[in-house]
Amino acid sequence: MFNETVDYSERTVRRVGMLIKLKSDCLEEYKRLHAAAHPGVRDLLLRYHLHNFSIFLQKIGDDYYEFGYYEYRGESFESDMAKLAMEPRNIEWLKVCDTMQVPLEGHSGWTEMEAIYYNG
Repeated sequence: MFNETVDYSERTVRRVGMLIKLKSDCLEEYKRLHAAAHPGVRDLLLRYHLHNFSIFLQKIGDDYYEFGYYEYRGESFESDMAKLAMEPRNIEWLKVCDTMQVPLEGHSGWTEMEAIYYNG
């Protein structure tokens, strides 16, 4: 899991990288949902201290994979993630997006990656 904790100016930053497969037949809808003009749950991500949340897409063979990255800058990751999970808008968002994705073998959702290098 790309999950590194770094202290910047007395503020802890937790970097998280993650990976999941995207169903090919959902590609255009998934892109539409995540377009800059679509508000989705962007405000909720910031409310719960998730910054620089980014999703990248890569086709490998006939399959599409998403790489996600964010920086957590709050005080209690577990508490904030529990609160985010209870947000009705987030619950509805995930009901739509989760059906478009295929977790990697042995995982139930996004697979967190191991951090092996950071150049700050």
